[in-house]
Amino acid sequence: MLSFFKKKNKIKKQGNDSTISTETLLNEKDDNTQDEEITTHLSIHPSWQLKEEEKYVYRFLNNECHPLKPNQLSLSGIELTEENDSYRITAFIRSSLSKEVRLKEATLLLISADNEKLGRKMFNLSEIGEIPAQSSRPWHFTFSKEDLFTNDIPKEGWKLAFDLSPSSRKHSLDLAESWQKSLADADKQKLEQMVNKMTPPKPGEVNFLGIQANQKQNGNLHITMLIRNGSPKTLTLKQLPLVIEDATGEIVAKGGFTLGEFEVKANTSKPWTFIFPSSLLLKEAIDLSKWKAYLPSQPK
Repeated sequence: MLSFFKKKNKIKKQGNDSTISTETLLNEKDDNTQDEEITTHLSIHPSWQLKEEEKYVYRFLNNECHPLKPNQLSLSGIELTEENDSYRITAFIRSSLSKEVRLKEATLLLISADNEKLGRKMFNLSEIGEIPAQSSRPWHFTFSKEDLFTNDIPKEGWKLAFDLSPSSRKHSLDLAESWQKSLADADKQKLEQMVNKMTPPKPGEVNFLGIQANQKQNGNLHITMLIRNGSPKTLTLKQLPLVIEDATGEIVAKGGFTLGEFEVKANTSKPWTFIFPSSLLLKEAIDLSKWKAYLPSQPK
């Protein structure tokens, strides 16, 4: 329960706000938006069983928050309380996107009014659930004393912020909408586990990893690649040339693929299947017990 109910002080937020672009954190944005102000409505997690007076306080504090601009995500500090050997921080997670938001793991910083870093911790933000469009959801974040850089934690003027340093962001799986709809949950989980187990690409690096090759009954060769984007920006591929070698080390297929505006979000790996028609294969008997796919060397 918030301490507002234990004291007769005026109800006010103890913390400040931090705001970032949804495209920076989530690789999500609303297209064709104007520079309008967006007021977020209160959204309480379904598991929270609140009394009416508690709902009133959250509603009041949410109404006190400044409107957001389009494509923004904000952490708005509500209260900081000390509990035994830890600090519990309550804050609104606010989104101005016109669609629901699901967060994953993220590292949060506790920052003073003078922009001094007071603490740092990674949280599993998927526990917050689906945050509805243009809404504000209160949540509790607990920092143990091991997560803090100082024992001098101010009661007011602090803020929570997303740590956007490259080391703080976990490399994750990015599935195209068509794959989201067609893949079974078990297959999605296998891909996620694969991406999680692999060493992520170096910051700024983009590489390609072959994960499956098979030849269909009609003779077409299907090559599934994992396109790995270690850069902090979305990668757009319009064309991709590929060379395929089989277990003998011979080139069995090569060609270029037109992808249109194929996007791989920042710091993610995206699977895609490239199909070589049988008419373009350079060898009849292909040994796929071992194979590799790569981009042809650039001309000297």
